[in-house]
Amino acid sequence: MTAFKTETLNKVNEIIARYPEGRQKSALIPVLHLAQKEFGGWLSVPVMDYVAEILNIQPIEVYEVATFYTMFNMKPVGKYVLEVCKTGPCMLRGSEKILEHIRRKLNIKDGETTPDGMFTLKPAECLGACGYAPMMQLGKFYHENLTPEKVDEILELCRHGAMVLD
Repeated sequence: MTAFKTETLNKVNEIIARYPEGRQKSALIPVLHLAQKEFGGWLSVPVMDYVAEILNIQPIEVYEVATFYTMFNMKPVGKYVLEVCKTGPCMLRGSEKILEHIRRKLNIKDGETTPDGMFTLKPAECLGACGYAPMMQLGKFYHENLTPEKVDEILELCRHGAMVLD
C-alpha cells in the first residue's frame, strides 16, 4: 500500500492547511514534490492516485499537473538526473555538444538511465540561466558555463557520492 511516512504526512498536512477549506488542490505541486522524493524519485499511477485521495480531488487532476511539468518524472530515474538546457541561448553556446558528450560518455540516449541506475539524461526546456549557457540542472543546483571537462568533473563527483542535490 502506498502511504507517506508519518513525518512526510505531517508536512503534507501543513501544506494543505495553508489554503482555505475546499481549496486543497492548491497544495498539489508541493505535495507532488514530496511524493516524488519519498517514493523513489518518480510518480507512479498508485502514488498519484494516493495524492489525489489525500487532496480529495480526481486522479485526472493530478495526472494533468504531473505530466505537464518536466520537474516530475513519470518513470524511474537514476540517482542523478542530468537536465541539460536545449533551448536557443544554450544551443548557441554549445549545449548540443554537452548533450552529445554525456550521451557518449554514459552510453545512453535522451530519457534513458545508465544500467547501474546512477544517471538519467533529460534534455530540458529553458531553465532560466541564459547568461551562463550552456547549463545543466542537477538536483536543486545549476551548473553553468559547461564544457566537456566540467561535465566530466561533475560526473566523477556524482560517482564518488560527493555531489550535493538538496
